[in-house]
Amino acid sequence: MKQRSRAGRMLPGRWKKFAGFAGLLCGLLAGPGGLVQAGAVEEATLRVAAVGDTGIGERAFHPGFLAVAKAIQAERPDVLLHLGDFVYQPDLFPENCPARYLDEIRRALVAPFRYRIFVPGDNDLPPEPRKPKASGCWAGIAPLMTPADPPAAPGEGEGTWEIGPALFAVVGSFPYRDPTPWLAGRIRQARSLGLWVVLLLHEPPLTTAWFIDKREEALKDLNALEPDLILSGNQHSYERFHPLGVPGPGGELPVTPSPRSIYNRGDGVVHVVSGGGGATFKPFADQQGKQKQTAPPEVFKALHTRALMNHFVLLEINRETLLATTYRVCAGEAAESKDNPRWRPAMPVWEKITLECSGKPKGAEVFDRFEIHNRPEKLSEEK
Repeated sequence: MKQRSRAGRMLPGRWKKFAGFAGLLCGLLAGPGGLVQAGAVEEATLRVAAVGDTGIGERAFHPGFLAVAKAIQAERPDVLLHLGDFVYQPDLFPENCPARYLDEIRRALVAPFRYRIFVPGDNDLPPEPRKPKASGCWAGIAPLMTPADPPAAPGEGEGTWEIGPALFAVVGSFPYRDPTPWLAGRIRQARSLGLWVVLLLHEPPLTTAWFIDKREEALKDLNALEPDLILSGNQHSYERFHPLGVPGPGGELPVTPSPRSIYNRGDGVVHVVSGGGGATFKPFADQQGKQKQTAPPEVFKALHTRALMNHFVLLEINRETLLATTYRVCAGEAAESKDNPRWRPAMPVWEKITLECSGKPKGAEVFDRFEIHNRPEKLSEEK
């Protein structure tokens, strides 16, 4: 099947070069006996990095951001997904976005990547009484990303991007509105082409970090669209849930666990919260003893893992498999001694909380991994 992209975007350039070389190689190897068929060489894999809540600005853990940015660039992804909150500036009601922030965004989050899909976070939008330290940088950030495919979506930053074997869609959080009217048709078309569907938004529809019950609104709306994966930020942590179905009338969460984290397409929607790009860490609500914001037992039952750490998620996507690997990124003890990665580090609760990088060497290491397969029959014995 020919892969195409609206707005003129075809596969990344190296895919085209690989395809041409593969065709020539097949012809040479086949020879008169035809030992290698034209379809024997697998498609190249689209590599996508996802990160949220980056540590640009004086209110963040900048060494953590620099370490994450370096680790992402070392993986040489084709696409960068930023899940919102680029900048944490220190002033109340700033009148403009300082050029130094946009310059760092261009260097670290724009120039190294061919495709860039950005989600507006509440710290990126203009300041308001509820968020007086918002940077107001979105007006300068939005032009730096890859333009969305037509037709335009109704909300700030919303849209779809069809790249290689995947459809990416940004859903707005400020305010959140059910995206079904503009997104359902685009997802149906993507499914007809055999594409994976990945939704992106800033505020997570499900989290144990600071629980706000969205089971009857955002979680229900988005899961009903049946994407394969939903990535969000906002919470300065990492969380990954087992595949979930549409919440039941009493808030029940249909869960499809797998001990090996190997799933079938159709098992449900995998939710990942990835807010570890350098924003300071805030303890999970249950760690703080905040009962009102502590998630109920059924949410914890759906949770596979969580951690307070700098990190990014690398997606490797081809027609048959979506492989997601989360890399823990440690900036090193020297960096932490100069800039504390903890939100309100004097709080007594920190004495009982160990950050994931505590005592670990500087650098990036695999922390979590899961797979979604497009051919269920391959997994009948594995599960």
